Parts: sequence; structure tokens; C-alpha cells
Amino acid sequence: MVTRTIFRKIAQLYDELELRINEVYDDDEDMVKVAERSLILIDESIRKLKEMITNHHFETIAEEVHFFKKLKPQFISKFIYYSTILDLESHKPNAGNKTLKKYYEAEQEKLKNFYLEQAEFYGYYRREATYLDHKVFVRNSYDLKMKLSFGFYNFDTSFTTSHDHLIARFMASQQMDKYLKKQLENLSDNVSTKTLSPLVWSASKVGLIELVYALYQMRCFNGGNIELSEVIKFVEKSLDTDLGNFHKTIFEIRNRKQGPTKFLNLVTDHLNQYFLNTDGE
Repeated sequence: MVTRTIFRKIAQLYDELELRINEVYDDDEDMVKVAERSLILIDESIRKLKEMITNHHFETIAEEVHFFKKLKPQFISKFIYYSTILDLESHKPNAGNKTLKKYYEAEQEKLKNFYLEQAEFYGYYRREATYLDHKVFVRNSYDLKMKLSFGFYNFDTSFTTSHDHLIARFMASQQMDKYLKKQLENLSDNVSTKTLSPLVWSASKVGLIELVYALYQMRCFNGGNIELSEVIKFVEKSLDTDLGNFHKTIFEIRNRKQGPTKFLNLVTDHLNQYFLNTDGE
């Protein structure tokens, strides 16, 4: 199987995983249950991913780097994130807001310490640098002079490089930081009053889901470090609308005969026509 075909299958596997996780959010509000069910789905996907890659020989270093720097961490970061959520919410004290606030703030402190410990490589990651990629994102090419994980020799070398797990931890930590901030906001949000939005969505709801999903796939929200369900909930709240079973709608959009971008094409046509009509005014 050529690498291009594998990458296409990986993209499809990841899209399916996200949709299935969003279904879990749709069915339950209890984050412990959401995390448990999500971890089962993620584990299943990572096993499939491993089957594709373990015995695969990449044609170029660039392809191997792309997999271990960009693709694999997307899956592993979800596993780290939901494992952390499960641990955090399972041990959450049954107490008042003041105690809960301290509990979540302590977790934020752990994240800060992690970033401090990994400051050098985190800077490399944030700058999107590439000069070390051939050492840290290629199998069996690690440099012993670099800082390595204590458990490095327990890793499966056919599916692991020296630093791809660290990239996954950075991604999971970014998502975890947003989760903690949201929990702290909710704790201090008890006194706030709801403000009605002056905007009302007057086109079709399917069109809105198509638009939001397109922006989500382009990583327009939080650099991609957010679940689709959270984006949908924000849009629903902001526009005072109910988008219903959006994952089912996305499946229908993806498979409709006239193509998946019906509404986006309409938006493009209208905007182009507007500019043509007003040209020279």
C-alpha cells in the first residue's frame, strides 16, 4: 500500500473517530462516561493506525516526518486528553465552588510545570521549526544527546519516534487548558444573566452545519484544538438555535449526490455576483 493511500485512509479514520466521539457527547453530559466511551473508540482507532504503519516503509523522510509529527499525534493526543479528563473528573471532590476552583487551578499549575520542563522542545514545536525533524520524527534516528523520555526503551520502535509522543502531549495539554478554563468559567458563571443574541440564523440549519463543519475542518477555531461538539454548542447558543443531530446531518452532507458543498457553493456564487454587480461603483 503506497504512502499516499495510507495517508488518505488515516484522514478518513480520524474523521470517523471525531464523528463517533461527538456522538458520545450527544448522548451523555457526564464527562466521566464521555471519557470512558471516547477512550474505547480512540483505542480502537489507534490499533487500526498501528496496523497500517508498523510494517510500512516510507518512500521519503518527509513522508515519515509528516506521519509522526502531524498525523499520529492527533490520535494519541485524544487518548492523553480523555485519560486526563477521566482521572480528573473521577477524583473531583464533592464540594462547593471554592474547593472545586482550587482543584482545577491545581491542575492548571501541573500544565504550567509541564511546559516549563519541556520549554526547549515546546519552543521548537511552537515555532514550527524543522531542523531537528530528521532526528526526532524518524524511526530509529534518535540522538542520545537530546532529552528523551524515561520510558523510551519500552516503546514499540516500529510505531514510535523519540518525540512524537511529546507533540501529542503538547496538543492534549492545549486542549486540557481550554477545558480547565471552561470549568472555572462555569463555576463563576452562576450569577451571570443570559444575554439574548441580536442575530437570528434565517437560512437552512443544514447550511449552517455545512458552514461550521467546513470552518472546523480548516482548523479555524482554536487552531483545531477543540471538539466539534463544543463549536456546535457555541454556535447554537450564540444564534439561539438548535442544530439537532448534527453528526447525522454531516454524514448526509458528505454523501449527498449533488456534492458536500452545496451551501458553500451558493455562498460563493452570491458573493461573486455581488462583487460583479457593484464593480466600478
